[in-house]
Amino acid sequence: MLKELSDIQLMPIKMFCNVHITELHYFCRYISINNIMRRIFLLSIILIFPVRILSGSEPDTITYSDKVFSNKIKTVQLYKEGWNLSFPAMKLNSDEKIDLHFDLLDNQAETFYYSFIHCDKDWKKSDILPNDYLEGFYENPIDDYNPSFNTTVDYFHYKVSFPNDRVKFTVSGNYIIYVYPFNESEKPVLTMRFIVSEDAVNVTMDMHRPQLTTGDNARQQVDFTVGLNGINVPDPYKDIYFFVLQNGRWNNAKKNLKPEYFGNNEVKFSSLSQKNIFMGGNEFRYFDIKSIRYISEYISRIDFSAPYYNVFLKPSENREFKPYFYWKDFNGRYYIASQQGKDPETDADYVNVFFTLPSSSLIAGGQMYVSGNLNNWLFDMNNLMKFNPELNQYECTMLLKQGWYNYEYVFLKNGESDGVASKFEGSHYETENDYMVIVYFRNPRGRYDRILGTGIANTLNHLSY
Repeated sequence: MLKELSDIQLMPIKMFCNVHITELHYFCRYISINNIMRRIFLLSIILIFPVRILSGSEPDTITYSDKVFSNKIKTVQLYKEGWNLSFPAMKLNSDEKIDLHFDLLDNQAETFYYSFIHCDKDWKKSDILPNDYLEGFYENPIDDYNPSFNTTVDYFHYKVSFPNDRVKFTVSGNYIIYVYPFNESEKPVLTMRFIVSEDAVNVTMDMHRPQLTTGDNARQQVDFTVGLNGINVPDPYKDIYFFVLQNGRWNNAKKNLKPEYFGNNEVKFSSLSQKNIFMGGNEFRYFDIKSIRYISEYISRIDFSAPYYNVFLKPSENREFKPYFYWKDFNGRYYIASQQGKDPETDADYVNVFFTLPSSSLIAGGQMYVSGNLNNWLFDMNNLMKFNPELNQYECTMLLKQGWYNYEYVFLKNGESDGVASKFEGSHYETENDYMVIVYFRNPRGRYDRILGTGIANTLNHLSY
């Protein structure tokens, strides 16, 4: 029984005791109790109080995707430390870290904890326990938070970097970080996805217009070669899987691609396949709200109606049948900034942004959304557009933090989930996009999906015609 109740598997003592299990660990270390005695001590506490021990399991409310569960939680960002426009990926056993940032819209701070869940390649919970993939404590508090300063909307900004001195990862793979109030792990406020790679393979990529279909000017094809560097893979055609992401999105990823060729210790996926083709899309629309005093491009007016500033964007043009035109964008991401403040984390204000998309009529068979990382690429009530028949336009209002934003309009057909933008946006093979290849390996005798490595390339440098 002591073996089953390992250090990491023990969760908070919730119902009858206010002492957190992490604090008990620190107490045991402080009085120099050895490992065996520490387990006996913790076990005795559990036997005294009739509590629920989760043993590394998670509540049923956990969603293994990017999701915000509370209307008070805004501007959730997860990225590699030092580069807030990057995809949340890190190398195992390296100095790399991932940063999580989010805001709590309230005038009172709350105590939040975070935990990690290991997932398989399809974002389902793995069959391994926390002590198989973590070193340290399973639950940890977010200690770094500060109130907003001189803003019309009160909020607290929270941030945490990991791995850290409290918790480290011991295996590669897909991970979920989930955040919840103290003593309420069954009520998460957010979940976010990231990956940990072994960086054990070399990935080379090439993007081009599809070669098997003539005159295809709307799509991009991603070919890649993976050098296994002597890694022992019993059957590459069965044990290796590829995922390809466009601009860091999971909802339109090409999933579970199998190698087409294997030889000379390399696996390849080539232009002979039709499974590695994406709609090229268009360059993202953008607006700049880092200042609420000056009207920037694509903004028609700014007014104030307590407690919010209101930013009205100019009506968006229909680009579906217009020729391609390049401009530099963030590929759907956003960057928090405030022209009047010194620290955008706490000085940037929240404003209502009004989107309008003219349309001659309501489009049947689906819903229109404002899409991008500004809503974590999700399609929900926060970014749903309503059709106004009196003005013949789609409308949406979103509460956003000051900064630079990319977005696009997506018509999501009923029953679909990928949200590929073409209506009102158009699609071109020349469009500048980021692509990532993730190489998964499942050892037949293993219990989880490893990530051997990743490859990242931009069409601006690798697109061939």
